[in-house]
This record gives sequence, C-alpha cells and structure tokens, in this order.
Amino acid sequence: MALQLTKSRKFLPQWKQKLCALGMMNLSSWSCSFSSLQHRRIPHAILCERPTSFSFRRFESVSSDDPQVLNFPGGVVKFTPELKFLSDLPEERIHGYRVLDDNGWPVSSNFVQMDKDIAVKMHRDMVMLQTMDTIFYEAQRQGRISFYVTANGEEAINIASAAALSMDDLVFPQYREAGVLLWRGFTLQEFANQCFGNKDDNCKGRQMPAHYGSNKHNYFTVASTVATQIPHAVGAAYSLKMDGRDACTITYFGDGGTSTGDFHAALNFAAVMEAPVILFCRNNGWAISTPVSDQFRSDGIVVRGQAYGVRSIRVDGNDALAVFSAVRMAREMAISESKPVLIEALTYRAGHHSTSDDSSKYRPIEEIEWWRAVQDPVSRFRKWLERQGWWTTESEAQLRDHARQEVLHAIQVAEKLEKPSLKDIFTDVYDVPPSNLRDQEKSLQHTVGRHPKEYPHFQF
Repeated sequence: MALQLTKSRKFLPQWKQKLCALGMMNLSSWSCSFSSLQHRRIPHAILCERPTSFSFRRFESVSSDDPQVLNFPGGVVKFTPELKFLSDLPEERIHGYRVLDDNGWPVSSNFVQMDKDIAVKMHRDMVMLQTMDTIFYEAQRQGRISFYVTANGEEAINIASAAALSMDDLVFPQYREAGVLLWRGFTLQEFANQCFGNKDDNCKGRQMPAHYGSNKHNYFTVASTVATQIPHAVGAAYSLKMDGRDACTITYFGDGGTSTGDFHAALNFAAVMEAPVILFCRNNGWAISTPVSDQFRSDGIVVRGQAYGVRSIRVDGNDALAVFSAVRMAREMAISESKPVLIEALTYRAGHHSTSDDSSKYRPIEEIEWWRAVQDPVSRFRKWLERQGWWTTESEAQLRDHARQEVLHAIQVAEKLEKPSLKDIFTDVYDVPPSNLRDQEKSLQHTVGRHPKEYPHFQF
C-alpha cells in the first residue's frame, strides 16, 4: 500500500496536467494555466474552465443548510412531499419555429437575414435538386440506372441547411441530402457519373447509385445502414474541438434513425463530451412504411434532445428561412459554446422512400397530393422571393427549362462513358493486398477472360 501511494504521489501531478490539457478535469484547487490558449477565438479552447468528461468534485459530499436539498451529481435536487409522477405526455406539444406561412408570407421578423445572392442561389439549387430528382427517377424506371432516392418535399431542408454552414464544416449525411452536396459545388456531371458508376465516378463504381461522397466537399460517403453516421459525426466533432478548429459537424437522419441504438448512444456521447455537432433530424413522418405513431409515443424527436441534455429546437422543415436561421444559430452555438444542438425539422416525404418502394401501398394518395400542393417548400420560398422583388415568373420558366436541359445532358454524357476497371475493386484499402485478396483478383480475371461476352463493359 505504501509503495502504491508513493508511486501515486509521483504520478498524480503528471496525470493532472495531462487531464487538464484534454479538458477532462475541473478542480478549482488545482491551478491550470493556459496562457497560450487564451487568445484563441473559440472559448472552448480554455478547457480547464469547464469539464467535458468528468469531475472528481461531483463525488464530494456537500453539506446544505436546507435538509430538503441534495447536491447530487449533475446538479442540485430539491425534495418534495408530493408523490407525483412525470406525465407520459405533455399538455401541449413543443411549438415549431416558423418564418413563412404556407403562402410565403412572413409571420415573423425574427430570422437570420440573408442577401439577395444567397436567397437566389438557394432557390436555384432547390429547383435544380427537384429537377435532378425527377429525371434521375425516370432514368431508373427506364432501366438506365439500378436505384435512386429522391428528396421530394425536403428540398428546403437540403439547401437551406447547407447555405447556413461553412465549407469547413463536416457533413455526415444519410441518403436524402444530395442537395447539401449540390450547394457545395458537386456538379451535375459528377452526380450523373456516380449514379451510372462509370470511369469518372469518384467512388469508382463501388457505391450504390445516389450514395455519394466527396472528400473535396467535406461530405462523408453515404452508407445505407441506418443511423451509423450519427456517432461518427459526434466523434469527428469532438476531434474538431480537441484541435481547436473553428468548425462543427452536422449529421442528417430521419425519424426512423432515432429508433436505433446508435442515435441514443450518439446523443449521450455528444452531451457528455460537449461535442460541437448539429444533429439534424428530418422528421418526414415515415420510416419507409412505418409511421411515427408506430415508432414512439414521445412528442417527436425534439424532447429526446432535452432528455439527454442537448439544446434542441423544432422547426418547420418546409420553410427555407426557418431552416436557414435555425442551422445558422445552431452552428454559432455549437462552435462558440462547444455544445451539441438537435434540430427536428417537420416535413413530409412527398415521394416514395426509394425506387424500391411504392408508398401508395401504405398511405393514401390524397395525403401525398395535399403535401405536394399545399406544403411545397420550393413554391413557398419562391413566393417570398417574388415579394422581395428578387424573382419573376419569367425567371422561373427560364430556370426550369435550363435545369432540365443540363440534367439531361449530364445523363447522356455519363451513360456513354466506360465502366471503371475491375482492378479498382481491389485497391484503396490495403497498402499491400493480402494473399486471399490477390487470389480473388486472379479468379475474377480468369472468369472474365473465359467469358468475355458476359462481361463486355468490364476490363482489367
């Protein structure tokens, strides 16, 4: 025992110094000097002033003059003689933040202002996303590509959230956020090349169509597995924090994603470690064919953030100004305060879940048509632009015609390009491929050589 205590006394000062440097200790009795960090822009760089993981003081016994008060880990708890349980449901649902009504009229002046150039680009990109989705969906139905997923009805969520971010912010998408990549400069030709899996596809034909990724645009590659991107985004955000970067991460997921264990683990991780991440939930009412009423009994997703100690807001996901304002403010809070923020955007999936789905089998056609006609986010934002004097009917007609021609041209080019070399299947993972992978490559090469007519588009 004596030997252990002697070692502890020698080790403790070094351990304390390392933990303070990592922002993992908050002991006022131990002075921590970070003069080299105090001039940084990001407040969270002064790590010793706020705990991000644990504090020994949480476990110190604290006396109180009030016998009905307990200073328990996490904060002061007051006791009451009332035997009262928390209600399972609130008397009133959490309100949603909105700027524009269904007809594009402002209902509030409480929003982040944007200049004409940003507003017009937002509308242009929403129209382009809408057009791209329509034509690529038709291409799949014609058998020209194998799969596609649209963002019909969720254009404002895509474009407005992207406009509120910085290019330095890291995006961890689900699979319905092509508009975020479009805003960041991913070209129509690059979209088409990926969906057709040709030699110019930056994913080298390895991904399903519409499962994009771009290192250049800080857009992590889409994975079909539900919600796995959420803990990835939280971990990356914590890394940005440790590096003192003036950036955050954002991850997108649907209401169905919140029914996974990854969502809950990620929220708790983000809250406890105070990671600068925006957790953006697209609550579109349906997890493929499962309605939200069959998923949970809570008041949507927004209350889950509060339960984990995450600042949260509910917004009208079909209101581009509301989405833009909420994400811009969330980004500022995430970076300046080093805290996670949860955004629940209420919207509606106005299309099928994917080309593998027929949503008319589980929801009424009238419901779909009402959302398309009354709650179209593109139309709502366009009306606001017109009242600002920044858009006209003629501009709209020209834009839609131009967008259609551009998308059709991109598809025609992509369709004619050769497929990637089969060698690309075996690269980019191992520095030196293992023997079993080399054997598989030789086997595939032998098979293609024996049956060239069966593999006309693939060459080694």
